[in-house]
Formats: sequence, structure tokens, C-alpha cells
Amino acid sequence: MQLSLVNQWLLKPWVKPLLWLLCAVPFAGLMVGLATDNLGANPAEKLIRETGEWTLRWLWLTLAVSPLREAASLPALLRYRRSLGVTVFIYAVLHFLAYAWLDKGLVLDDIIKDIYKRNFILVGLVALVLMTPLVLTSFNAAIRKLGGKRWQALHKLVYAVALLGLLHFYWKKAAKNDVSEVMVYAVILAVLLGWRAMRKGGVMGMLKVR
Repeated sequence: MQLSLVNQWLLKPWVKPLLWLLCAVPFAGLMVGLATDNLGANPAEKLIRETGEWTLRWLWLTLAVSPLREAASLPALLRYRRSLGVTVFIYAVLHFLAYAWLDKGLVLDDIIKDIYKRNFILVGLVALVLMTPLVLTSFNAAIRKLGGKRWQALHKLVYAVALLGLLHFYWKKAAKNDVSEVMVYAVILAVLLGWRAMRKGGVMGMLKVR
């Protein structure tokens, strides 16, 4: 009965705008910290790091929607997955812009040289590029135009994005000999992808479009 009430609550029209507000809170907090000079000794580094980590957190939460939906018997959760996916892309763009602006001064030549020089930046950029068609087709009109199977096949790129995002984070942290936090993200991702693989009968089943 209680689960049924929660599911009905999730279907309320005001819940999705509330979700968007909640998604904006981390970035708003960073902006307040920047305005009040409360981001520590290196505000630029803080902005770059935090927008990157929030990108991963939102991505992991997006991947958690299906397991939570099934485990908690809350089918209405599915209506928020695309909103969370768009949030992932927004934070990824903010992360890249923070790096390009605050670290490289928007100097294109320096950015390109850095991409070739540092593997973790290249991997992060590839993940961002792969996210772009996902967010551009995250609307009902795109689903109708592509067709269900093609849309599903395209959106399985999210698994590659997650793995590339984790690798980007690992290489960044490994350069500072600090990978303990990365291991937490890796375990969570392993659980989320492992659930999908078991449910679909293995990795190939997880990737197959049904």
C-alpha cells in the first residue's frame, strides 16, 4: 500500500520540476561558494573537480533507476531517467567548460595540445562526444523518428560513457596517487552493470536490443 502511494506521488506533475531544482543544487552551491570566496585556496580546481564528480554521481544515479524501479516495485521512477540523463550531460559540459576556461583560458591551441598530451582528458572528451547523441535523442519525437529498436541500440552507448568516465576519473586521481575514491565509484558501477548482465543473461544479453 505504501509503495503504491509512493508510485502515485511520483506521477504528480510537480515532481519533475522539483527534480530539476534538486539537480541544480550542487552547481548553485558552487556558484554561491565562488561568489562568497568560499571554494578554498584554488577555486578553479575546485570547480573543475566538483563538476566532474557530480557528472559521475548523476550518471550512476541514472543507471540506478532501472534496478531501483524493479527492486522497489516503483514503475513511475522510469519517467525520471531521461531527465537525469540530461542532467549528466549538462554537468559534463560544465565540467569541460570549467577546464577549458579556468585551466586553459579558452585558448584552443592549448586545449588541443593538452588533449593529445594527457590521456585522461582525451578519454573524458570522448565520453562527452558519445553523450551528445544520447541527449539529442532523449525526447519522444526522437524515439518515434528513430524507432524503438534503433533508439535502444543508440542509448546503450551509456555503458561506454560510464566506463570511459570512470577511466577518466581513475587516470586523473592516479596522477596524484589517490584512487581510494575511484574504487568506491568502480564498485557501484560494477554492481549496476552486474545487475543488468545477470538480468539479461550475460554481457552480450545486456547489449542485445530486444
